[in-house]
Amino acid sequence: MSRPRWSAGLGALLVVAVTLAVSACSGGGGGGGGDWKDDCATTDGIVECAPEHRPAAPPVSGELLTGGAYDLAQERGQVVVVNFWGSWCAPCRAEADDLEATYQATKDRGVRFLGINIQDGRDKAKAFEAAYKVSYPSLFDPPSRVALAFDIPPNSIPATIVLDRENRIAVVIRAGITRDRLEPIVSRVADEKPPDGPN
Repeated sequence: MSRPRWSAGLGALLVVAVTLAVSACSGGGGGGGGDWKDDCATTDGIVECAPEHRPAAPPVSGELLTGGAYDLAQERGQVVVVNFWGSWCAPCRAEADDLEATYQATKDRGVRFLGINIQDGRDKAKAFEAAYKVSYPSLFDPPSRVALAFDIPPNSIPATIVLDRENRIAVVIRAGITRDRLEPIVSRVADEKPPDGPN
């Protein structure tokens, strides 16, 4: 096949996820087609891929909302929960406490959270984080560069992607999420056995 490994697989995942998600700020389209039915399980709009079918995540780097640089490569070997949000998005406000609670409950198990703030003003975004006591970092990405790299349309947030310890996309959630639904997903990915090292 000539299509890129991660974009073809992720595009297929997002097509079904965007069809089923009903609580995002507004509808958005995903691209692609493919054989997701053979590779992934979809339950209530949450798409989960078995390890052997997970696409690699694109590179993620940029400026943090509070200043300084961030590169996803520094989290190698960790599970990373990436949440796309904006201070203007009502479902993002609704899920903020649940995301923080899930982060606090799982961070000692090698789980990191990263927010991606899109189409926002820095002051409004910082005020949002202060109001909801968000303790994990967020990239400040007004042009939605990172969202588009993940094939997340900016008008379809909130969206949450769980990356496994090999930096592969394990789960795509194209709707607001609660702790009751997110924490078991994150825990399952965190509990996966690492791949065997070289002999």
